[in-house]
Amino acid sequence: MLTGNTVEMAGNLDTIVALAVDTERWPEILPHYRWVTLLDGGGDHKTVEMAARRGRIPVKWRAVQDVERDGPTPIIRFRHIGGVTKGMVVAWTFAPGPASVAVTIDHDFTPPWPIVGNAVANHVIGPHFIEAIAGRTLATIKAIVEDRDPRFDREGRARA
Repeated sequence: MLTGNTVEMAGNLDTIVALAVDTERWPEILPHYRWVTLLDGGGDHKTVEMAARRGRIPVKWRAVQDVERDGPTPIIRFRHIGGVTKGMVVAWTFAPGPASVAVTIDHDFTPPWPIVGNAVANHVIGPHFIEAIAGRTLATIKAIVEDRDPRFDREGRARA
């Protein structure tokens, strides 16, 4: 299963990357995230347990997060090490343009379940969970950096 969500954001690249990297803060800024617990590490290399909601359905997984900063723009990579999506690889990439930044979240998942794995991933997990949660994540970060979220200013700081 391969999925990709891309959203154009009229915001500062550094701010967008900072919001994306700070996974421990996601439950504060992303209403669909229930919690993110730092299990090991910190900064650009950490292991986290994440829990979100797809509608009313709770989901939970563990992932190793690595930030690569050696290219023209950072790449944020996640490797799922626990949960239904164990083995999934995720990459956040950023393509700055003259007036906006295209932010893409790609997911690559080959489930280890014989016979039904690919069908379940391609027709249920991908479109109904992964794409939906990633889409909501990108839409919320876009609203923050474009100063359309009443909870935060465009730098992601809570409004008084």
